[in-house]
Amino acid sequence: MKKFIFNCIIGFVIVITLDFSLGKGLEYFYFKQSSGFQYRTTYSIEDTEDDILVFGSSRANHHYKPSIIEEEIGMTCYNTGRDGNFIFYQTAVLKSVLERYKPKLILYDFTGDFSNNQEDYDRLSSLLPYYKNHSEIRDIVNLRSSFEPFKNLSGIYPFNSTLGNIVNGNLLIKDIDEYTNKGYVPLYGKWKEALKENNSDEQYEIDPNKIKIFKEFLDLCKQNDIPVVVLVSPIFYKYESNFSIELCKKKCKEAKVPFFDFTRNKDYLSAPNLFDDPDHLNDEGAMIYSKDVVETIKYILNK
Repeated sequence: MKKFIFNCIIGFVIVITLDFSLGKGLEYFYFKQSSGFQYRTTYSIEDTEDDILVFGSSRANHHYKPSIIEEEIGMTCYNTGRDGNFIFYQTAVLKSVLERYKPKLILYDFTGDFSNNQEDYDRLSSLLPYYKNHSEIRDIVNLRSSFEPFKNLSGIYPFNSTLGNIVNGNLLIKDIDEYTNKGYVPLYGKWKEALKENNSDEQYEIDPNKIKIFKEFLDLCKQNDIPVVVLVSPIFYKYESNFSIELCKKKCKEAKVPFFDFTRNKDYLSAPNLFDDPDHLNDEGAMIYSKDVVETIKYILNK
């Protein structure tokens, strides 16, 4: 019996040592990245000090060109958008930013919805590498599951799905590094199909956590005296009504936050050549849209 207990203790020590050692190695190479979407998240959370920050998911990442905004407004700009990451991610990044400094203006590109969707909680894994050193985001990451505080005691767990991207980010893959401009990632396809109707007016069960976290984002801006503008960038399909957009508009109105919806703009709906796919502008479209955003910023700043 004593031998069994001794072997169990030795096995436990070996597992803990391996977990710690491998975890430290993964952590080192994760934060050593100098390109790719994980590097851009790290830069957004820990380094950016730009005057204007863009928040959002893939439509933010591919639609807002900081170079145009900087040139026209005379302020520095960084795009914190990340594909496939929505309300939870954006508020977590903002909380980390505010630990360091206060931006002069925030542009929030609304994409996604307020539905109860487990996939959106699963996507909080993108924030796991920052859990240990950024206590301000833990309450959001803990929404993923009640076991997150215990899982994150592991050295490997925060990085267990990042290995391939860590390799790319450390190798300075040309296609990733060369075409990235202050967080903006251009798309170069040209959509050729006709405009279609999208049925997006169906109501769904609202996730109270998403409403709470979206409100927290707007409240944090107000508490820190940071002007915030919520925008819905162009899409290439038409719809009668959109439950998510209308709900977002309502919440912005309640918070007295400017809201601009470009999804019905005929200049974009009549120009498929400005899109990479129905949900995303290509680089040419992003250039035009960024100039429209500049006019919106000027309007807000001059009010």
